[in-house]
Amino acid sequence: MKWKRTLALVLVFSLVGGGSMLFADSVTEKIRVVINGNDVNGGGYYINGTTYAPVREINGLTSWDAGSKKVTVIQPNVHITLFKGDTVFGNVNVGKLKFNVLSQVDSLDGKVSEVKVAITDPSGKVKDIQSEKLGSGSKDNFWFKTNDFTYDFKKSGKYKVGFYMKPSGGNSFFLVSEKVITALD
Repeated sequence: MKWKRTLALVLVFSLVGGGSMLFADSVTEKIRVVINGNDVNGGGYYINGTTYAPVREINGLTSWDAGSKKVTVIQPNVHITLFKGDTVFGNVNVGKLKFNVLSQVDSLDGKVSEVKVAITDPSGKVKDIQSEKLGSGSKDNFWFKTNDFTYDFKKSGKYKVGFYMKPSGGNSFFLVSEKVITALD
């Protein structure tokens, strides 16, 4: 008689446990997240009809305040213009090119200690072009122009010129804007 009772309890608990696991799987689903054609590292989740993706993948300065349990994202308006001499360009031929980058920043709602410009080749290799520390009182709008820089576009494909900012008191740069250069054969 005891074994029947034990079997019945095991069966009930396995059904309850299995049912809740099935319910949890139908509510929470791991998903692939793609931003501007790039897979987000770790993906995201779809929970109860809402999609959740990592904030750090959005082009902007992100910070976490554990005390208030608040994430803040600052997305300044950044325009990147590429110059070969006095000529604006977008596409290039494979080979070496001397150019500079002019970045115009506005709507910056936060303090920034440093900016940099870098280029990423089609395989994902990043090369810093130039960085600069900003004064203690960063402004809500400013211009940043790199020195002339020679870069070897070794193969055809899309190269990304990125504008990065480091928040005051922060250790890491955050990508806030990109411009694509297409290298043609």
